[in-house]
Amino acid sequence: MLKLLLRKTCWCRARLVHEIHSRVIREPGLTQSQKGPDVLVWETPLKQVLEAQSVTEAFFRSRQRWISVPLRSFVPLGFHLSGTVTEPAMQSEPETVCNVAISFDRCKITSVTCSCGNKDIFYCAHVVALSLYRIRKPDQVKLHLPISETLFQMNRDQLQKFVQYLITVHHTEVLPTAQKLADEILSQNSEINQVHGAPDPTAGASIDDENCWHLDEEQVQEQVKLFLSQGGYHGSGKQLNLLFAKVREMLKMRDSNGARMLTLITEQFMADPRLALWRQQGTTMTDKYRQLWDELGALWMCIVLNPHCKLEQKASWLKQLKKWNSVDVCPWEDGNHGNELPNLTNALPQGANANQEALSGPLQARLLFWLTSGENARFFWEQGGKPRNLQNTQYFDSSNRPHRTVFTRAIEACDLHWQDSHLQHIISSDLYTNYCYHDDSENSLFDSHGWPLWHEHVPTACARVDALRSHGYPREALRLAIAIVNTLRRQQQKQLEVFRAQKKELLHKGVTSITNLEGWVGHPLDPVGTLFSSLMEACRVDDESFHGFSDFMENMGQCKSLEYQHLPAHKFLEEGESYLTLAVEVALIGLGQQRIMPDGLYAQEKVCRNEEQLISKLQEIELDDTLVKIFRKQAVFLLEAGPYSGLGEVIHRESVPMHTFAKYLFTSLLPHDAELAYKTALRAMRLLVLESTAPSGDMSRPHHIASVVPNRYPRWFTLSHIESQQCELASTMLTAAKGDVRRLETVLESIQKNIHSSSHIFKLAQDAFKIATLMDSLPDITLLKVSLELGLQVMRMTLSTLNWRRREMVRWLVTCATEVGVYALDSIMQNWFTLFTPTEATSIVATTVMSNSTIVRLHLDCHQQEKLASSARTLALQCAMKDPQNCALSALTLCEKDHIAFETAYQIVLDAATTGMNYSQLFTIARYMEHRGYPMRAYKLATLAMTHLNLSYNQDTHPAINDVLWACALSHSLGKNELAAIIPLVVKSVKCATVLSDILRRCTLTTPGMVGLHGRRNSGKLMSLDKAPLRQLLDATIGAYINTTHSRLTHISPRHYSEFIEFLSKARETFLMAHDGHIQFTQFIDNLKQIYKGKKKLMMLVRERFG
Repeated sequence: MLKLLLRKTCWCRARLVHEIHSRVIREPGLTQSQKGPDVLVWETPLKQVLEAQSVTEAFFRSRQRWISVPLRSFVPLGFHLSGTVTEPAMQSEPETVCNVAISFDRCKITSVTCSCGNKDIFYCAHVVALSLYRIRKPDQVKLHLPISETLFQMNRDQLQKFVQYLITVHHTEVLPTAQKLADEILSQNSEINQVHGAPDPTAGASIDDENCWHLDEEQVQEQVKLFLSQGGYHGSGKQLNLLFAKVREMLKMRDSNGARMLTLITEQFMADPRLALWRQQGTTMTDKYRQLWDELGALWMCIVLNPHCKLEQKASWLKQLKKWNSVDVCPWEDGNHGNELPNLTNALPQGANANQEALSGPLQARLLFWLTSGENARFFWEQGGKPRNLQNTQYFDSSNRPHRTVFTRAIEACDLHWQDSHLQHIISSDLYTNYCYHDDSENSLFDSHGWPLWHEHVPTACARVDALRSHGYPREALRLAIAIVNTLRRQQQKQLEVFRAQKKELLHKGVTSITNLEGWVGHPLDPVGTLFSSLMEACRVDDESFHGFSDFMENMGQCKSLEYQHLPAHKFLEEGESYLTLAVEVALIGLGQQRIMPDGLYAQEKVCRNEEQLISKLQEIELDDTLVKIFRKQAVFLLEAGPYSGLGEVIHRESVPMHTFAKYLFTSLLPHDAELAYKTALRAMRLLVLESTAPSGDMSRPHHIASVVPNRYPRWFTLSHIESQQCELASTMLTAAKGDVRRLETVLESIQKNIHSSSHIFKLAQDAFKIATLMDSLPDITLLKVSLELGLQVMRMTLSTLNWRRREMVRWLVTCATEVGVYALDSIMQNWFTLFTPTEATSIVATTVMSNSTIVRLHLDCHQQEKLASSARTLALQCAMKDPQNCALSALTLCEKDHIAFETAYQIVLDAATTGMNYSQLFTIARYMEHRGYPMRAYKLATLAMTHLNLSYNQDTHPAINDVLWACALSHSLGKNELAAIIPLVVKSVKCATVLSDILRRCTLTTPGMVGLHGRRNSGKLMSLDKAPLRQLLDATIGAYINTTHSRLTHISPRHYSEFIEFLSKARETFLMAHDGHIQFTQFIDNLKQIYKGKKKLMMLVRERFG
């Protein structure tokens, strides 16, 4: 009886296997006659191959392998597939043979082994080749029942022969195992004999066993750990992004391994030792690494929002997420600054019932806990009990709140559900309308067309769209996306109506605190990017084989160019609208949203980066008349929506600037509506955070949940980038306005009013100058004047501040003024005191204007030259009066050709010589006077310079020594009287013995100048050292030598003895010039011997040299 029961069971199992192998699933590209087992066709080889490292590396290489290379010993055995794949010989490698085995169960590959030894989380090419062979050549494969069924049909002799042959063929591998099993079977008490039956790897699992796609968890962990250990090198970031793309593709295929794989990845991310190190050192993680964490959080958001996940699964994920969230090193949502918003993911009403009722239950309690904890908290309630405004709440004190991490939103999303009837109708039907619905309240379920709306926290609603897309529900995601966009458009209209009702009051105040605390661009959930991608996918015209893998390929950087068409949606869109127009419009709505600048470097950089990424996607779309209408519509709304728009007339002082977005709008609208383009760009030029006046706060009209506390001044870490974008916008307008006087004046006025960086204004001035003086066209005089005006503003801004480019700016301005014309040069010289320092005005401006190159460049006539020269001389004299120390020489040079002006400049120098000028400046001017042929004026200035000089005994290398020698030589050349007059000054100012002796020798070598004062001729005799003025100089020189000698001996060291002896030798030469010099020197030496007799070695050297 038992034997019959076993036969019946085996027959049923065999029948099941036969049915599975007989099932026909048509694969794209195959004819109906080509058949393969359901298990291999069902999403597996083609999908998995395309998810591998790259399309060419895995799929096509594997496809070529099974086509060109015969597979040997190909055996489909029950639920097991095995075969041998030959690796063709390469130039440097011999042919290799790989043994491949695949197990499958219920349309899933559950196990994979290959002897190639490749360690990777993806299927190797040999496994793919074997799978493709089975799919493409089913007629060449003989199916077999599981091995247990075959063994059951054998008698005792056949079984014995089977076992013995098996051992003989593989005796080196299986003989020890065979003997061990034989011993256990023969032992009555062995574990094997305690179990009925025996395992069969080819029979598949039982119906109660868990089945899932094969995933090598150990390899996943090792790969992620390896990539993380490489930091930002070796393309590790790209590899990790590929893993994330793999997870998204698995979710789209509804593969249960998606969550498993993401869990493994997250565990390795959390175990990264750099997290603790960064937290300990207080440093921030790298930007690319931070983006990986963002993607990790977004993927978990998709996981927990799976519309068909079981409650047990969600509970398990929530438990794991909370565990990671509680770890100290878990990264915060916005870098080092946790997002200061309360639980907005699920604190707002959602669904049909919630759209009509006030917050209730735990959600209300949670929101009230956050928003009413402060003593001064107060709510503005509308009908139905909805909170509308909040002011001065304790919520804004970040010290009282736990930080939000990258997993916080996923944890909050676990409270969301999909059971709302209104939501279910939206995503399940294209026909869900209510044309009789007339509720025009803010949270109505349908709009005036009867089309469904979905009122929910916008990022959360968009996260639902992303979850639907990620889990393989593109149609449902598209329906919900359309409902959200229609809701946003209706909200726009409502906001416009509100602002128009209060426009007069707001414009009178001039300030407002109405703002969005949470911007959609740069948001962790990327709501605008999600809506845009969903709608664009619906209008994509692409190759069929490529469709479905675009997200994966984009992450690999191999996305081919795509084309988009206006594919009309038959429901819920206006006439003439399409998915493409809707995608563009929602992108414009998001980019133009008025939102406050977030705290923290990373959050601010993310806002800029996401804005640029979204604009780059828009730039890929070719604009047609339909899209231009959308641009016009949104531009008009942005200009007229007041504080609800980033381009409104009155916006919050700390709103995110619109420069980058406005530049894109400007370039897009300019060919079609220039007036609107300029109006938009000019409105966006402002940068309110740099304005000097702070707003007083306007709480008259709230926006969303709360209005921020006024006068909050966060650090704008990206301010330099923002200012550069502002500069780019202005430059774009200047370029476009070339030749249009009115527009150039308007743009110039906007630049002067809104740009606060002198460097950026200077760049704009240079750009305008280059555009105006292009080689292939005549200079644009209007644009040149704009360039000059900008340059003048730069001069005024940097006049009293330090700027390392100031000299370059001054030179450039003179060049620009030269291009404009002679009147511009004359103007800047007449108004120099508001533009330049006196030194710049004389040494750069006036000198360049008076140069021959400028005269030739402007083709000036004599009258124009004289007018410029007169202005330059006036400038020079004014500068010399204001700053004689630095401008006197330049003033004299500029006034050379005008006797009166030159005399005036000289008199200014004389007047300033006694108080405002030092000896170096006076000596320089004196040398100039001698060079110009005014020796007596040079002598006068030299004597004035000597009165400011003081050379001590040890300053024998002082830079003024040459000037002193030159002054004495000049006096000597003029005559005895001049020399006699300057020698007392020299004796008073110079105490250095070597300098005095040098002057003394020079005066005794030659006769004083043949022409003295009043034209008297000198005698031609050498001056006597016994008479004045040389006697005074000689006595001073001897005295200087005596004083210097005593000073040196005070701190002399043995290594300076020889130098000291040489010094005494020079002193003796000077002593001997006196009538009784020999006696004086002998007495001097004797005194030294007596006073410094303790320095025996030195005195011995003195005796040897001088006796």
